[in-house]
Amino acid sequence: MKQKTLTLSLVVAGLLPWLSLSFTSMYPGPDPAVKAKLAAEIEKSIKTELLNKWYPQAVDQEYGGFLSTFTYDWKPSGAQDKMIVTQARHIWSNAKAAQLFPEESHYLTSARHGYLFLRDKMWDKTHGGFYTLVDRQGNAKRGANGSLQKTAYGNAFAIYGLAAYYQSSGDTSALNLAKKTFLWLEQHSHDPRYKGYIQDLAEDGTPLKRTADTPVTSTVGYKDQNSSIHLLEAFAELYQVWPDPLVRERLQEMLVLIRDVIVTPTGYLTLFLTPDLKPISFRDQPEEEIRKHYYHIDEVSFGHDIETAFLLLEASHVLGLEHDAKTMQIAKKMADHTIRTGFDPGVGGIYDGGYYFKGKDNITIIREGKNWWAQAEGLNTLLMMADLYPNDPLNYFSRFQQQWDYIDKYVIDHEYGEWFQGGIDKEPKQKTALKGQIWKASYHQFRSLFSVLQRLRPDTAPPTVPKNVKVSATGNAMLVSWDKSTDNRNLIGYNIYQNGKKIGFTPLTSFAVPDASKQKGSKVTVRAVDFQGNQSGVSMVASL
Repeated sequence: MKQKTLTLSLVVAGLLPWLSLSFTSMYPGPDPAVKAKLAAEIEKSIKTELLNKWYPQAVDQEYGGFLSTFTYDWKPSGAQDKMIVTQARHIWSNAKAAQLFPEESHYLTSARHGYLFLRDKMWDKTHGGFYTLVDRQGNAKRGANGSLQKTAYGNAFAIYGLAAYYQSSGDTSALNLAKKTFLWLEQHSHDPRYKGYIQDLAEDGTPLKRTADTPVTSTVGYKDQNSSIHLLEAFAELYQVWPDPLVRERLQEMLVLIRDVIVTPTGYLTLFLTPDLKPISFRDQPEEEIRKHYYHIDEVSFGHDIETAFLLLEASHVLGLEHDAKTMQIAKKMADHTIRTGFDPGVGGIYDGGYYFKGKDNITIIREGKNWWAQAEGLNTLLMMADLYPNDPLNYFSRFQQQWDYIDKYVIDHEYGEWFQGGIDKEPKQKTALKGQIWKASYHQFRSLFSVLQRLRPDTAPPTVPKNVKVSATGNAMLVSWDKSTDNRNLIGYNIYQNGKKIGFTPLTSFAVPDASKQKGSKVTVRAVDFQGNQSGVSMVASL
């Protein structure tokens, strides 16, 4: 076979540009016909077995936001309490669907509907921050201890959904709320000494601390991998539309913290840590006690591990870290550890959890279920690794195919639509379990499938260059405007640069540069960007 140099690209969600890596390879890549067939199957599944089941049906037209709970055959059920995580994820899904399928106008309308519920009902107007849980009408609900607690995790997803909505709509009020949430976390949750964020917060934002009365099985007062990886994800989303220096600093801080501290040398995540970043572990306890009480605090969570491999590379690329060999190495180690220890070699699928018991050489699978979100995250990362490491002995593309076959056979409900909560090869009861619940929306499935779809159908054609860039005064700002660009697929908006430095993004054809009096003489340029992150050439310069 003739040796040739390939430029392989990793597409990541939404506005992210392609991550391109050039290296010498003897591998021609998967058969284009195979990729085309997979792409067609996955696109059909997105349209006919996923998004169409949720939207617009899940939109709560009576009280705002989105309904949370649906039976296996898609009947609304129960009290319909609303959690910030799920509500924000619905906003994110609709915002991204509006970009991917602009012909379906209800996605953008639904995203705005969700945003208004967050703004008007879930934001604490007294203390700031988002409540974790409200009832269907939007009244804050108290936890088991009687308090109105908040979390870094929940507020991270609020940032994530709000930034995505701004990216698809240009609604600056949503971006302002995302900024406000980021700064609220900065004030209350961020740890300037040891870095990272405290997860559990009181109503006024005070971090909750462990006391002598805190049960040993409680995780209150700890830092944790789950909030950390999703803060990383949220900051990456926010930084694309608000390239603020502090957002960049925190995004890089979380990348380094997760990669260098929270990921163990073996290649899996430490689940919980003390505020000064010491791992929490019960591995000196007898196996029987661990299985009964403690496994959830320091098990190996295969789904989070393989998800984090993707999120680390996403963050590295958003930061513009070229030749980031260390992040590449750690991401691959995490994917490989999951494949070797948590992947069912028979029918496929990723197990829920494992444990390295003291005195045993190998990991023990302690939870053989295969929850839906881990299958989605695994599918995405396996194809990403196939693109990046086509010659690897683990043969990532074959494993990607096996994972898709597993999902298609055991996780997607081809009768009623959407995904079962777990693979029915291990849990047949999932056939009649809830399709939607307060922890299950469309986010994991949709993010994975549309990311996979973009990689199977790569697009390297950039949009046309924005023309007729003009500047006009408007209040205290200078309004930059231009003619709409075109793209061969999905144009999503424009990156704005001032003296060569990116200062913002908008899906509209105008952008207000604030503090006009301080910007006089600055040079502004515009570049169009499409859904896969291809950027146009630079527009003509306009002077403020």
